[in-house]
Amino acid sequence: MIVTIDGPAGAGKSTAARALAGRLGFRFLNTGAMYRAVAWAAVARGLSLDDAAGIVGLARSLDIRLEENRVLVDGVDATQAIRTAEVTALTHFAANNPGVRQHLVELQRQAAGSGNVVAEGRDQGTVVFPHAECKIFLTAGPHERARRRVEDLRAQGQEIPFEVVLQQQIERDRSDATRSVGPLVRAADAVELSTDGLGADAVVDRLEEIVRKSLGLRGHV
Repeated sequence: MIVTIDGPAGAGKSTAARALAGRLGFRFLNTGAMYRAVAWAAVARGLSLDDAAGIVGLARSLDIRLEENRVLVDGVDATQAIRTAEVTALTHFAANNPGVRQHLVELQRQAAGSGNVVAEGRDQGTVVFPHAECKIFLTAGPHERARRRVEDLRAQGQEIPFEVVLQQQIERDRSDATRSVGPLVRAADAVELSTDGLGADAVVDRLEEIVRKSLGLRGHV
């Protein structure tokens, strides 16, 4: 069984999807981390982000492993490094690259295999797993999403003004929605859930309710 959770930056997808996977006993697939990993590796290796072909070659050469709470890139723990404001601002160079997306989509499908998976990202229900048994589109208002991102960065020791984060988010939303491959759109058969005003536990409660109703689950998988 595959559950997809798509939505814009700052909607709380990763946290909620990981918690939901834990409740259901499913594996968690954080696809956004894969694009971040490619961007981070490009910066770390001094590769020009304008070199589209070079970025594709890099993506294909990387060994990206998504563990329970870690992201390993060629054996290096990049979990925190890929979450910095710098990498976030540059991730579109990887995410908007058709060759990179094609490669990572293949890896995502391989990672899901034939198991039970909760996959989060931008195009999971539309491109990667169009036949998923349950699709959810998680969203929140722009100011709420920016506020969460500021708190996330502060927890990492980065103080970025709210206005800067909001503007970066607006640009990222535009880029995500207008790119030619894997754009951010709600799948026609996805259930939309706004997380405005909801605490983390309440969001997961609602997601679990949606999934169990959709898949006909009764307390266990």
